[in-house]
Amino acid sequence: MAPELLAPVPAELLDDDLGLLLLIRHFERKLLELYGRGLLHGTTHTCIGQEYIPVALAPLLGEADHVFSNHRGHGHYLARYRDPYGLLAEIMGREGAVCSGVGGSQHILRDRYLSTGVQGQSLPVAVGVALHLDRAEPEALALAYIGDGTWGEGAVYEALNMACLWRLPLVVVTEHNGIAQSTPTGRQMAGTIGARAAAFGARHHRTAADDVVRIRAEVGPLVEETRHGAGPLVLEFETRRLGPHSKGDDTRPAEEVRRLEARDWYARYTAADGFRRLDDEARRFVDLVADEVLGRPPSVWER
Repeated sequence: MAPELLAPVPAELLDDDLGLLLLIRHFERKLLELYGRGLLHGTTHTCIGQEYIPVALAPLLGEADHVFSNHRGHGHYLARYRDPYGLLAEIMGREGAVCSGVGGSQHILRDRYLSTGVQGQSLPVAVGVALHLDRAEPEALALAYIGDGTWGEGAVYEALNMACLWRLPLVVVTEHNGIAQSTPTGRQMAGTIGARAAAFGARHHRTAADDVVRIRAEVGPLVEETRHGAGPLVLEFETRRLGPHSKGDDTRPAEEVRRLEARDWYARYTAADGFRRLDDEARRFVDLVADEVLGRPPSVWER
């Protein structure tokens, strides 16, 4: 698909934090809608409620940095590349897909960005990349997104042990949404993530903030310290997953989800100047992207 035939992403949705948040929110909602209409197949995991984390962190990262995402990674990708066309084409297996449609929703490789659906798999790879960066590309770092449930994987601890022993430029972002697929954290995790990080000597910072400016003020200096030899950093975000684990398998009581929605950034920002206009613009643009991608032929993987 020739780039000149595509409607460009409106500048406000790229350059404004709220605009990017809304672009991700409506992209995720569109995926669930497409599934409901029988136009999308397989599986996908939306980040509804957690969009602010990659939006907050994106300006703290440079082109030389490596980003490792997970199964719930659409927001990570969009915050990094602002490429809804390529991502939706990848998820739907249509022409113009980021990875020719063979990666789907969970397994995407682009430049220095890699996502995987296997819990804990990215940490050992991120440590290897961080070792290379430490030796060959000073001040670059590896950042890996994981969930609280991933702290039940042995690979996490093997990776942290090596990263801390060698003081590597590694940032581990834990999106702690309180539920691992359908199991509440309290039923599957003993102790705390902070104590586990401390056992290896890793720096740890936990925040419940969901304001992107406040988050950058909190964690920006810590990320810079990691670039300059301070060793691994574990960032723990107390967040909320508003959507199902996958496309329709939410086992939580409706009342619990409503309580989480009342604390959502989206509900709070409705009173912000320009919110309704940006919200409508993001919704219309995502509709346009979906219609355009749906009209494309299937992608072809040429080896």
